[in-house]
Amino acid sequence: MKKILFYCLAATLFFTSCGGDKKGNEEGSGPKGEPTAGAEDADDDSAEQADGTFRADEAKKFYEGSFDKKSAFVVISKKSLRLSVYARNDKGDTVLVVRYPVCLSRIKGNKEMKGDNKTPESPKGQPFRICQIQDASTWCHDFGDGRGEILAYGKWFHRLETPGHSGIGIHGSTNNETSVPGRASEGCIRMRDAELIHFHDNYAYVDMPVIIKAEGEGLQAFEVELQKGEGKPLGLSGE
Repeated sequence: MKKILFYCLAATLFFTSCGGDKKGNEEGSGPKGEPTAGAEDADDDSAEQADGTFRADEAKKFYEGSFDKKSAFVVISKKSLRLSVYARNDKGDTVLVVRYPVCLSRIKGNKEMKGDNKTPESPKGQPFRICQIQDASTWCHDFGDGRGEILAYGKWFHRLETPGHSGIGIHGSTNNETSVPGRASEGCIRMRDAELIHFHDNYAYVDMPVIIKAEGEGLQAFEVELQKGEGKPLGLSGE
């Protein structure tokens, strides 16, 4: 996919305030527009199996060449429970760079109100964006499971600008790493702690567009060919 995807990204900006403070997130504590050309759904693997469990998954690297970091954007699939990072390479082509398993909300569907334990879905053509990156290494949360206030967020909290809602972010899964991949969060996007650090150190930046697809939504047209590769396991600790 050529430069046109990134012209689309630059063409549909929207701006809202970044809600919430350090503790104003769903688990206690105007991005650029998305690619729209031929955005038809295609089948991809569903993470949830017939017995209600989730298939094992690992983070994989798909592209080893250089790319423009500021062109990178995220696509999160509720169907496959994966966070994919796409970017523009030196030739101006869109490439799948890396893909991580994630844990999303325990309740399915689009977020409607605070405390409904749902992960919000970005409107078509209006991705969310990372509006703040905070050190969350000391943040704790009480999950109501008898463990009390425990470390819960990993090293970083990538706060998302989600119009109409606040407190949603991409963070770690300290003390809950076995929940990835799965559906167990209160609305945020959980990653394994080591993979969160890898994402932060190599790809994340303030204003990074983040597309969260609807429940059951498959691959968009531009993703179909890019997602066919096998990828190379990252082999990070904690997997």
